[in-house]
Amino acid sequence: MTGRSAVPEVIWARPERAGRGPRAAYSRADIAAAAVRIADADGLDAVSMRHVATELGCGTMSLYNYVPRKEDLYELMVDAISGEHDAWEPTGDWRADMLRVAHQTRALMHRHPWLPRLMSPVYGFSPNALRYLEHCLVCLDPLDASYGTKMELIAMLNGVVTTYVGNELATAERTRSLPWSEEQEQAMRIAYLGGRIATGAYPRMAAAFTQDAGPIDLEAVFERALGRVLDAFEPKGQVNRP
Repeated sequence: MTGRSAVPEVIWARPERAGRGPRAAYSRADIAAAAVRIADADGLDAVSMRHVATELGCGTMSLYNYVPRKEDLYELMVDAISGEHDAWEPTGDWRADMLRVAHQTRALMHRHPWLPRLMSPVYGFSPNALRYLEHCLVCLDPLDASYGTKMELIAMLNGVVTTYVGNELATAERTRSLPWSEEQEQAMRIAYLGGRIATGAYPRMAAAFTQDAGPIDLEAVFERALGRVLDAFEPKGQVNRP
């Protein structure tokens, strides 16, 4: 197919359009926006070169002049969404700023539910992703740590957010597919679990449920998970748990 290469390459190092001919009719931003619209409406599996070409009103083979591979299309999509991150003047409180980053990322993933499936370090160095990383590092200026450690912090925080949101989205999707309500299923499962615990075969589980019978505050769990990641990077003796 036109423009495809048999060796690894970074799409950002390529010209926006391969080959000779008339001036490019579309920009990478146009192509990314079309793919994002499709994914937002119908899910990531609906994104194909043909579907994007139809959305743009061009031929599928023409699109390969701009985007050689579907993987490159995914990279354009991730970069486009990375551009939705706000950059603010850091407060000087690196923990507060990184918590704000984490919450912004969570909200962004809920706006684009397909995004957790594409979260990969391979796509981490596109133009907008680089701006996002630079902003995070500026927020982390007050933290006395090496840049390698700061990059590890950013990666771990993103990992927690991605995993948490992925579970939220999967749970919501499953709930939508059920012929009964979430409350009905929870009641049924709690009753079953209570019966198993009452057999005495699981004394530690029984003690755990006695200490905290629920319901689980998932927002509090999210906050604790973020806090524990940040605690791990606090200088010794300065851990500030809520």
